[in-house]
Amino acid sequence: MLTQRFVRTARAAARVTVIACALGGALLVAGCGKQPPAFQNLDITGNTQFGSDFSLPDTSGKVRTMADYKGKVVVLFFGYTHCPDVCPTTMAELSQALQQLGPDDAKRVQVLFVTVDPDRDTPALLAQYVPAFNPTFVGLRPADQAQLTKITKDFRVYYAKVPGKTADSYTMDHTAASYVFDPDGKLRLFARDGQGATPWVHDIKLLLD
Repeated sequence: MLTQRFVRTARAAARVTVIACALGGALLVAGCGKQPPAFQNLDITGNTQFGSDFSLPDTSGKVRTMADYKGKVVVLFFGYTHCPDVCPTTMAELSQALQQLGPDDAKRVQVLFVTVDPDRDTPALLAQYVPAFNPTFVGLRPADQAQLTKITKDFRVYYAKVPGKTADSYTMDHTAASYVFDPDGKLRLFARDGQGATPWVHDIKLLLD
């Protein structure tokens, strides 16, 4: 079981590396002018390969978009509640990062957890799971397959069901990365999951400044 989890995590990490390398090459060409901030995560400012907005219901059924979080750094995190390793680890790291930022800066950060497993991740389950890491975290759930397909396509997020021993014990392979928007609602960073709290604190501070 541990070996299977490791393989799935390694596959997702490999996909992140491929995307990061491709973007990095393009950004080296585009960044010949003003010196960009020294982010610890991949700077994708101005890159048009990813979506710039979303429209998804939260656990209460209210449709959320980037406009709801104007003035905040937004972390768009893709995962699922039954994830055995990367997802809970990253959520805990984001919670630690907000604590390290302090209450004033933490109020200007919004973490959004988008499930890639809406079949099992009901609104009630997301409403319990996501805030357990931090009361300010918000769960978003695609209402149907069309919404899930759209947002994962917009943000180039890979996901696939991996069958388990029973119909309900499957896992989900998915891109192990998050996307970070600045307070003006512009996509700025491609952040790998499971990196620890320090890079999050460093980069969020830069975006808040």
